[in-house]
Amino acid sequence: MTRLVHLTTADISLELLLGPQLSAFREAGYEVIGVSAPGPFVERIEARGVRFVPLRHATRSMALGRDARALAELRDLFRELRPDVVHTHNPKTGVYGRLAARAAGVPVVLNTVHGLYAQPGDALPRRAAVYGLERAASTCSQAELVQNPEDLATLRDVLHVPPRKLVLLGNGVDLERFGRDDGSDAVRAEVRAELGIPERAVVVGAVGRLVLEKGYAELLAAWSDVVARHPEAVLVVVGPQEADKADAVPAELLDRARADGVRFLGMRDDVERLYRALDVYVLASHREGFPRSAMEAAASGLAVVATDIRGCRQVVEPGLTGELVPVRSAPALAAAIAGLVVDGGRRRAYGLAGAELARRRFDQRAVIRTTLSTYERLLGAAGLEPPRGTAGLGPPGGAAA
Repeated sequence: MTRLVHLTTADISLELLLGPQLSAFREAGYEVIGVSAPGPFVERIEARGVRFVPLRHATRSMALGRDARALAELRDLFRELRPDVVHTHNPKTGVYGRLAARAAGVPVVLNTVHGLYAQPGDALPRRAAVYGLERAASTCSQAELVQNPEDLATLRDVLHVPPRKLVLLGNGVDLERFGRDDGSDAVRAEVRAELGIPERAVVVGAVGRLVLEKGYAELLAAWSDVVARHPEAVLVVVGPQEADKADAVPAELLDRARADGVRFLGMRDDVERLYRALDVYVLASHREGFPRSAMEAAASGLAVVATDIRGCRQVVEPGLTGELVPVRSAPALAAAIAGLVVDGGRRRAYGLAGAELARRRFDQRAVIRTTLSTYERLLGAAGLEPPRGTAGLGPPGGAAA
């Protein structure tokens, strides 16, 4: 059986970012192994029939010594597992994972670029460091699956990654889980009752880790202005606190937000239900690759307000499915949210158009098919026979650069 390893920094990524894909790859005939730091999602990963192997030295924080040890640990692990394919994800594991796989002699190595960790407007030292590492790591792969067309252009034209290696992957979500259905109104009433939110309230939501890079400082500042003018509005925030991160949202900021009536729900497994209770979705991030939460919200029939950055521009069509606002601008964010709070007709029109856009562009089955076809092509080039169980996975998606 063809052995496929997916590598991420943390087990949360294996399950929440890649879980349905790992299941699909297993159904297609691959032996699928997930490698990451261990955590609370291991049981769910293994329930998919995916073998989990812990990476002891993996960390999301800046720790060059541990990263070097993780590289050596991975090289030894790949030599032991002898995978046919190693597929890496996330900025750090994407770099040292490709290096380790090539050092271990893995026949097929590829990486998904979920979002370059530097953008053209960043300071030169940051761009030089990130781009230099990405360029070096890309020499160890046969393919780079790029979610965002803006990143693909940067990889090709700035980093000079050979175009033959670049595949435009796009991104997608489970449209059966997040698409609106006939029971949405009942779920909406049920969730609002659970949260103690009146049916007449206009509910704005945000989903994401509580870190400043997600734009929470601007969102909470904007919300103070919105709720002062529109006390019928409610803001609900879903996502875990990240106290160990350097840019964790300060406790005093969260306390002031709670005083403004903001509901912080923490980590939830039922976000598809929570979207049903919302009227507007907000993503105020400073940096994104191709944001899943915004795709989920659009598929759920919500108007979306997002920052005008790479990734959000691929999800929101301003004036059609939502609004784009300047990054780090609380006044612009407040104006966009307030405009939708008072205009139910525009909210509904944006939501209908967003759901249609999601059906056309954000189907995860297209991502799965593009990935499987890339595996097949690269295994064939390496003289290896890929499994053939790809029936029923939907239409192909993606395109070579």
